[in-house]
Amino acid sequence: MGVKKKKEMQVTALTICHQDLETLRFLADVEGKNLASLLLYCVQLTDGVSQIHYVKQIVPLLEKADKNGACDPIIRSCLDILAGIYLSLSVKNPLKKVLASSLNGLPEFFLTEAIQSFTSRLQEELNTTDLYSYRKVIDNISSCMENFDLGRAGVNNLLKNVLHFLQKSLIEISEENRKFAGNCIVQTQLMNDLLVGTRVSVMLVQKIQDIQRIHLKTSNSPTWQSMCGLLSIFTKFLSDDDLLQTIQSTSGLAVILFIKAMFHPPEKIPDLISSLLLHSVDCTSIPDWFLNCCRSLCCTDVSQSTLLFLCQGTLTMLDWQNGSMGLSGEALLLNIVHILFTLSSQIKESTLELFLSRILASWTNSAIHVLKSSSPSLKNSLNGKSSVVGRLLEYVYTHWEHPLDALRHQTKIIFRNILQMHQLTKEKSNSEVSGLAADHFICDLTEGLLRLEWHVKGKYTCLGCLVDYIGIGHILALAKTIPSQILEVMGDQSLVPYASDLLETMFRNHKNHLKSQALDSTWIDEWHETWVSPLLFILCEGNLDQKSYVIDYYLPKLLNCSPESLSYMVKILQTSADAKTGSYNSRGALGALMACLRTARAHGHLQSATDTWRNLVSSARIKQGLIHQHCQVRIDTLGLLCESNRSTEIVSTEEMQWIQFFITYNLNSQSPGVRQQICSLLKKLFCRIQESSQVLYKQEQSRSKHEPENELTKQHPSVSLQQYKNFMSSICSHLFEALFPGSSYPTRFSALTILGSIAEVFPVTEGQVQAVYQLSHDIDVGRFQTLMECFTSTFEEVKILAFDLLMKLPKTVVQFQDSEKLQGLFQAALELSSSTKPYDCVTASYLLNFLIWQDVLPSSLSDSLKTQQTACGDGDKSAIVVERNTLMVIKCLLENLEEEVSQAENSLLQAAASFPLYGRVHCVTGALQRLSLNNLQLVSEWRPVIEKLLLMSYRLSAVVSPVIQSSSPEGLIPMDTDSESASRLQTILNEIQPRDTNDYFTQAKILKEHDSFDLEDLNVSVQNIGASAEVKGKERKTCDVTAQMVLVCCWRSMKEVALLLGTLCQLLPMQSVPESSNGLLTEEQVKEIGDYFKQHLLQSRHRGAFELAYTGFVKLTEILNRCPNVSLQKLPEQWLWNVLEEIKCSDPSSKLCATRRSAGIPFYIQALLASEPKKGKMDLLKVTMKELLSLAGPTDDSQSTVPQVHALNILRALFRDTRLGENIIPYVADGAKAAILGFTSPVWAVRNSSTLLFSTLITRIFGVKRGKDELSKKNRMTGSEFFSRFPELYPFLLQQLEAVANTVDSDTGELNRHPSMFLLLLVLGRLYPSPMDGTYSALSMAPFIPFIMRCGRSPVYRSREMAARALVPFVMVDEIPTTIRTLLAKLPNCTDQRFRQNHIHGTLLQVFHLLQAFTDSKYRLNTYFQQELADVAVCTRAKLWLAERQNPCLVTRAVYIDILFLLTRCLDKLTKGNQPAVECLGFWEDVRRIISGSELITGFTYTFTVPGLPQYLQSLTKLAITTAAVAAQAGEQAGNIPISFSQLLESSFPEVRLLTLEALLERFSTAALGLGEKGLPPLQRNMGETFLMLAVKENHPECFCKILKILHCMDPSEWLSHMQRCIHLTPKEFLIWTMDIASNERSEVQSVALRLASRVIAHYLQMCEETRDSVAPTLKQWVQLVVSSCGEHLPTESRLAAAEALNSTTPFLLTTLHPVLGLQDTLALWRCVLTLLQSEEQAVRDAATGTVVTAMSQENTCRSTEFAFCQVDASIALTLALAVLCDLLQQWDQLALGLPVLLGWLLGEDDDFVVHLENTHQVEDYLFEKAEINFWAETLIFVKYLHEHLLRLLSTSSHRPLSPESLRHLRRTASEQGHLLSQLFRELPPAAEFLKTVEFTRLRIQEERTLACLQLLAFLEGKEREDTPVLRASDSPAEANQFTLAKTETAH
Repeated sequence: MGVKKKKEMQVTALTICHQDLETLRFLADVEGKNLASLLLYCVQLTDGVSQIHYVKQIVPLLEKADKNGACDPIIRSCLDILAGIYLSLSVKNPLKKVLASSLNGLPEFFLTEAIQSFTSRLQEELNTTDLYSYRKVIDNISSCMENFDLGRAGVNNLLKNVLHFLQKSLIEISEENRKFAGNCIVQTQLMNDLLVGTRVSVMLVQKIQDIQRIHLKTSNSPTWQSMCGLLSIFTKFLSDDDLLQTIQSTSGLAVILFIKAMFHPPEKIPDLISSLLLHSVDCTSIPDWFLNCCRSLCCTDVSQSTLLFLCQGTLTMLDWQNGSMGLSGEALLLNIVHILFTLSSQIKESTLELFLSRILASWTNSAIHVLKSSSPSLKNSLNGKSSVVGRLLEYVYTHWEHPLDALRHQTKIIFRNILQMHQLTKEKSNSEVSGLAADHFICDLTEGLLRLEWHVKGKYTCLGCLVDYIGIGHILALAKTIPSQILEVMGDQSLVPYASDLLETMFRNHKNHLKSQALDSTWIDEWHETWVSPLLFILCEGNLDQKSYVIDYYLPKLLNCSPESLSYMVKILQTSADAKTGSYNSRGALGALMACLRTARAHGHLQSATDTWRNLVSSARIKQGLIHQHCQVRIDTLGLLCESNRSTEIVSTEEMQWIQFFITYNLNSQSPGVRQQICSLLKKLFCRIQESSQVLYKQEQSRSKHEPENELTKQHPSVSLQQYKNFMSSICSHLFEALFPGSSYPTRFSALTILGSIAEVFPVTEGQVQAVYQLSHDIDVGRFQTLMECFTSTFEEVKILAFDLLMKLPKTVVQFQDSEKLQGLFQAALELSSSTKPYDCVTASYLLNFLIWQDVLPSSLSDSLKTQQTACGDGDKSAIVVERNTLMVIKCLLENLEEEVSQAENSLLQAAASFPLYGRVHCVTGALQRLSLNNLQLVSEWRPVIEKLLLMSYRLSAVVSPVIQSSSPEGLIPMDTDSESASRLQTILNEIQPRDTNDYFTQAKILKEHDSFDLEDLNVSVQNIGASAEVKGKERKTCDVTAQMVLVCCWRSMKEVALLLGTLCQLLPMQSVPESSNGLLTEEQVKEIGDYFKQHLLQSRHRGAFELAYTGFVKLTEILNRCPNVSLQKLPEQWLWNVLEEIKCSDPSSKLCATRRSAGIPFYIQALLASEPKKGKMDLLKVTMKELLSLAGPTDDSQSTVPQVHALNILRALFRDTRLGENIIPYVADGAKAAILGFTSPVWAVRNSSTLLFSTLITRIFGVKRGKDELSKKNRMTGSEFFSRFPELYPFLLQQLEAVANTVDSDTGELNRHPSMFLLLLVLGRLYPSPMDGTYSALSMAPFIPFIMRCGRSPVYRSREMAARALVPFVMVDEIPTTIRTLLAKLPNCTDQRFRQNHIHGTLLQVFHLLQAFTDSKYRLNTYFQQELADVAVCTRAKLWLAERQNPCLVTRAVYIDILFLLTRCLDKLTKGNQPAVECLGFWEDVRRIISGSELITGFTYTFTVPGLPQYLQSLTKLAITTAAVAAQAGEQAGNIPISFSQLLESSFPEVRLLTLEALLERFSTAALGLGEKGLPPLQRNMGETFLMLAVKENHPECFCKILKILHCMDPSEWLSHMQRCIHLTPKEFLIWTMDIASNERSEVQSVALRLASRVIAHYLQMCEETRDSVAPTLKQWVQLVVSSCGEHLPTESRLAAAEALNSTTPFLLTTLHPVLGLQDTLALWRCVLTLLQSEEQAVRDAATGTVVTAMSQENTCRSTEFAFCQVDASIALTLALAVLCDLLQQWDQLALGLPVLLGWLLGEDDDFVVHLENTHQVEDYLFEKAEINFWAETLIFVKYLHEHLLRLLSTSSHRPLSPESLRHLRRTASEQGHLLSQLFRELPPAAEFLKTVEFTRLRIQEERTLACLQLLAFLEGKEREDTPVLRASDSPAEANQFTLAKTETAH
């Protein structure tokens, strides 16, 4: 939002040669007024911008000269020098354009002399013979031709020479290019020169051909010869595929242009080019010069690219307007389009595809020009119904979903041009008489597009074009609800831009249409109804994503189109804001209102903020929005305050107060997206403050002129500035307070990010610039220490933010005065760098970097480099200080590392346990990354350090690589306790041969438990080795070594070494020659690094190791490909060939890993290929893919299995690599063939790799799966698009499928599984026919259908299912009923003797899936749908025997019943409007008969061993439930229902009961929510007894859970009254039974039981006093149950149930005026609420917030806070809950009893602090074995709120709440805890905040709790705070005498 700084113009100063300079000095006059003086002064300046000023004075000076001045030798010489200056300037220098512009205004009488000067100077340029100077000359020719009259005249004079030079330069440059084949850098430059030379040639001929046509008349003239030579060159370029395609493309333009300029007569040019394109040139009828120049185009086959670029040249260079080429031109136009259609089916390379799309778009533009004055025959050939237009449309439909954006854009242009072409082909008379309805082409096109699914992106762009063409009226007539339909799809991010653009096109068109026809302003109502009403519905009721995208994309466009609609929207939303307040998952009307206002203000549709707050939204609403339960409502409200279209708009006082209120409760947001938005919006606000403050400063300075005061506050600017300063200072104070001990990661991230924004927006100012605020002024020692402690966070983002913030502060703020503390900090960093905790070394890295950059390293470290300091005194002092410090630290780290590597070589176990080596390397890398290694000044000092670093890296790698390269690195230390396992591990141990000198790895050990050993006695007997190896570190401390620790040490060390080497390659300058003074890496060292990466990528087996080695290797390969050293540049290519050869040879002795998906081999090849320059020809990729695809194919040689596996794994990695982009797409078809054929291999490894490759290819082709649906519409493709992109797959898939289908079910009964069938059907299942598919494609999908149907006969169940799913997309929706009837007709009759159940099953599955697709389609409930469904129902009745007992197979019976079930669901919906027609079919009678005759009625003779029984039971039950429901809704008697719900519930099969219960639960849940009465009213009244009896008897857990859920949904009054009669339990006994279940059962049942018990308790508590008393004894048990369900360690479901239980009982137990429970129990429940409000799960917090909202909304509590009845967030709900609780304590008059409990909460008595302290030194910190941690809860926030509310409560309380005895007891407890804390603080080591972070933080938190408690106790005693005996500052590093948190008041 801030104003962008204007980019400073960089202008290189002009210079002249010494001779010209001397000439100017000689010619300059004494007064300095002549032209020579001006030029002399100009060239002596060193600033190019200043020179521009003097260049502009040249022409005015010459205009003053006399006309005779043309003969003045001074002016002549100056003009000559000016010509030299112009030609010496680079083409991009702004001075060149300024000089040309000035000289264009040269007086006429100087022109001749000037032209002569330019001609002679240009001639000198043309005479150059240096090939590498050619580019400059070519650029000068180009500059002379562009808007420079003198230059053009000079070129015109030297045309012959210029043409000759261009010919010579292009020949020599292309020859040089050939010589440097393989040198990418040189070739790139040379090809760029060729491209520019070709373009200049084209420009030359275009601009001068008319003037110089006389030169072309004689074939012997030099000009003609040069033209012929150039034409030959361009023809050669055009056919040279080794050149860049842009050169070929430009050469195509040049060839056609030169032919046009040289060929006579011009009328025959179209015929000549037609014959050239069609390859039908008659060599006898064309001139010799043409044949000589274009022989390769005339007499040989040309490539696809050559033909394509010739078409482009023809369309671009010939004149298509006004029909100037006549009929031959029209014929040429049609020939071109047919050639382009042919090429479209052949070209698959992405760049050529893009060229083709652009050329097709260009063709449509040319066709439009020709059609304006064309013959009738061409109009017939190009009208809407013509084949050309049909194929153009097919091209659009095939490519409108193409992955390339540019290509999709071209389809839009083509479609729009098709509409224009159609318009031009229509007869004017017809179009005038008949309306749009008579235009069948447009009508069919519109209806076809509307029929398409909305997930097709191309539909939106084409509809947008149609709206522009025909208007929105016709489309709204066809689809009135189209605005709602489009808004519905706006929940999908990929479709949002397309949908919003289409909507904008539509509503703008509609508005213009309505305004043009309306007589008054009533048209706006219709427009609002059409476009605004659907928007408001979405804003209030839509899902989260949908609303977000609608607000971001649609709403701004709507308001920009119609700003007056805002008041209409606000009016509607204001009225419903109270009713629809929203919740955690719904914004409600309040959220919609805030979103509308935010968008309006951000886009300038609100006049001022003051008007907004006064007129549109109240202050209360703003505050509600800022703490709303829904995060987006909070964001939108904040956005309303922060965003403005005016960057200098004054921030009002109200806005500042609201921002402070917002920050108080919204820093701790778990959502990264929400945090990002908060920080971004606040940064916009700070920018507004900064920029508006500058306006206020100016106003303050100009007050003397009596200017009006600022419009917002009407107050003096100085007052506003002071408010700004106070506001910013307050914000910073709050943010620093948020960095308290134990603050959560989200809080720290938000606070540090906002502080960083403040430091950035309000930088440290220099000079006279006035700053309203500077962060550095508010930084004191305490805050600085707070920022330093952020380095201890386990989240690296926090470390980064803290470091960046410290770096932004001036060095005066950052100062250490205590050298001892400084030394301690440095030592702490060194200690952390060797910690066993991986995140500690990251902390160490940031600490060291901070010390380096702030130049505060300890003096002891710098003693060794004092000599270097004096030697490097001058230069950039700060840079050299940082460099010197970095060098010192790296040397120190290297010394430590060297010692530790030496010890690790003796014992890797000791290293892993005591000083894992990776931390030191990480710190070295971190220090190097922040240093500018290209500008080092201590080069001589760095060289030995770099050399030592490399050697140390290799030594370290050699220590750990045996573990990483072993065949089983994950469990290398044998921890097994039996001899058999130990012997199995012996082979692994022998294989790796580690370097440990002890025998630990040389013999497998049998391990006993509870024994240990240390380094002095590693060779003890086998019986004495413990369950984990114990070693002693440097401090002789015994510690356990686990396999995890060894592995982590090894792979992280490998990772850090790889990243270090990659960083060195990336950042260090290389020595181009050995004696180079500035290079640090030699060529030999680079090769060594490459060999290192090769070895470890090809041999490592641990994924973490080779993945990170890959990261480092990528950095190396990227550098090598840009390296000017040819031998280094060739290294990646050599490495690639070597590894491919090693893969191909399949040597048994090869160390390449054939398991683990080839381990690092794919990564190695991926790195080599991905770094290849993308703008080149990608030759390495092409050759590699060819090799790999040949290896991946099927082979009969068993020896080639390993290469095949490698090839398949590598291909998978390459297809997954997004950096290869569209370059990999041409190989997808061959990859798919290899995967499908590989799946048939007898070798498991090949099949496995083929499957993985196939999965990757599916993702590559169809996109990443974005939904749960396996065949999501987003991950599908039309058949025409798929086969047009991969045409080779059409015959392959068809052939493979035919082979499978023909043998899938042999007559002999032999089982043939056909493994490839699965893959074939998986691909085909993702294709679908498009209604827009044309008739011109030969790639029809119809041939696949019979084969897919035949696959349904497979003996494999899964294959039959796959075939049924794959068939669906191949059948058009309107063809489904016919296909179903055909399939049903194939089924056998009951009288048939021989039939196969597999065949029946396959056919029925196909019918089922087709019917399912049909019922889900958009045709539902229209007449066509009803009729077709009725016909299908008739056909099913003919085969009903398959659903009855006559069919012995339960599997096929189940599928047939599923088909009937589908029909019943649809026919049920149809009966409401068409009952007699359906009933006459007798369909329902048949269904009832099937159910009546089924085993559900008659009983089962089967057991579960019968195949298909569970499936049959489920299908039959679903049908029975539907039938019963339909009959009940129709009001039929119970006797007419075949089976009742009660009978189903009594079934002995749990499947039947479960399905029935699920159906009933759905109905009861819907009824309970009041969303409709779906249940069965007659049965519902009597079902309560049934469920009670079932609950007691049911033993199936899932069924039991469903029964309890149903009872919970029902009104307890319906079934509690029957309880004693049915199950003989009293209410008390039932509650005890329920709570016993909640105590003992598994979590889901437990949760439901707790909810049910709570519902029953709430019901009884509402009843009379007698009933309440009957359940009172059980309440104690219920409270204990709720308390036990709130533990953080419990499943989320348990805590959600507890929150719901509390919510349902809040009015009766938590907030009642007359508590039913005792105070202890009531407070225990309140403690549960507070605990749940601090849960890490958002869902639990939201549920607990509901309890607080309920508590605040009671009659006796609604005045406790200002947010009663509001939906608030958990952050503020915590303080609101405490406010309500304190108010209730007063209402209950229980302050004396309640206060000790609350003080106990404050002190943390329930947290067992002493136990924590005792265990502090005993806890063993195992890697990967972590306890439950709550990353959201913040203990001190709870302490702060509780302290505030207790202080307020005690302040307002009129009497003393506690007795002296109670006070003394509490004071004694708190004081004892304080003294214990003092002792523990003293025991901590120096820099404990870094070295003992966990313990230090825990002590700090408890310290704050103790201080808060002591402060309250002091207040109670009536004493001042300073009299309280508290911890002394010297006792605690935390300066415990400051309780900062408690001092901040809440911003209510």
